[in-house]
Amino acid sequence: MSKTCLIIEGGGFKIAFTAGVLDTFLTASFRPFDHYIGVSGGTIAASYYLSDQFRYILKAMHFLAADNQFLDYKRAFNEGYMDIDYIKKVAQEEVPFNFEKALKAVEDKEIHFVATNRKFGTPEYFRPTNPKNWLEYSIASSTLPFVTKGKHKIKDKSYFDGGWSDPLPVKWAYENGARKILILRTYPLEYRDEQSWSDYFGSYYFKDSKGLKKVFDESYKWYNEALDFINNPPSDLIIEQISPEEILKSKTYSYTSETINQDYRHGVERGMLFLYNKLHKDKLAETSSHFLG
Repeated sequence: MSKTCLIIEGGGFKIAFTAGVLDTFLTASFRPFDHYIGVSGGTIAASYYLSDQFRYILKAMHFLAADNQFLDYKRAFNEGYMDIDYIKKVAQEEVPFNFEKALKAVEDKEIHFVATNRKFGTPEYFRPTNPKNWLEYSIASSTLPFVTKGKHKIKDKSYFDGGWSDPLPVKWAYENGARKILILRTYPLEYRDEQSWSDYFGSYYFKDSKGLKKVFDESYKWYNEALDFINNPPSDLIIEQISPEEILKSKTYSYTSETINQDYRHGVERGMLFLYNKLHKDKLAETSSHFLG
C-alpha cells in the first residue's frame, strides 16, 4: 500500500525549529501521515506531536537547557556531560508526555525510531508499542557518542544515536512503501555534510571495532548519499521538505534560551508558509477541476 510518511531529522537543540513547525501543524490539525520516522532528537519531537501536546517540545527543551542535572561538564570524560537518561524523568514528571494519546494516534499507522547498533554500526528501526519501549527506543536513538553516556542497552544489545547510521531514512521509508514523504530538516536545503572532529576522534577511538570505526569514517557520506536520493528520487516518489532558511542559532550541543526561542519562531514561520502553500495548491486544484468539468 502506498503510504504518506513524515521523517523528522535529529539535531540536538536544533529541534527547537522542528518544534515550531510541528506546533503549527497541531494548530491546523494537520496530521495526514500513515508512517512516522524519528531520528535522535526527532523522536522526542515526534512523540509530543503525536500526543497532541502544543508547545510541549519547546517546554521540554527549555527545561533541559536550564537544569544542571541534564548538563554537567564535570561528567564529560566519564559518562558524558549530557545525562540522556534524565529524559525519562522529564517525560514522566517534569513535562509529562501523554503515552496513551500518542499510542492511540498510531494504532492504525506505523512509527519507527532509528538507532545505531553499537556492535555492527548498522541502523535499526524500532517500532514502539507501549510506554516503556517508547521511552527506551527514544533514548537509544538520542544517545550521542562522547556527549552523553555513548550507549543505551536494549535486550543486552547496545545502541547509540540513529543519526550516525541513517540520519535521513528516506530510502528506507521508500523501500517500506512510502510514496509521499515530508522531511522536517534542521539544516538548510543546500547543506552538505563534512567529516567532523567527533568523526575523526570516533574513528581513532574505536579503531579496534570494525563496525564502529566504519560509522565514524562513513557517516557524513551516508548523509550526503541520502541528500542525493532526496534530490533525485524515483519517479513514483514525491518528496517535500521543510527546512530553515539559514543555519540555526542553536547548535547540537550549544544553545541559550534566546536561541531556542529564535529557532522555534523560525520553525513556526516555515510551518505556516508550508501550510499556506499547501492550502493554496489544494484550492487551485479544486477550482481547476471544477472549471474543467
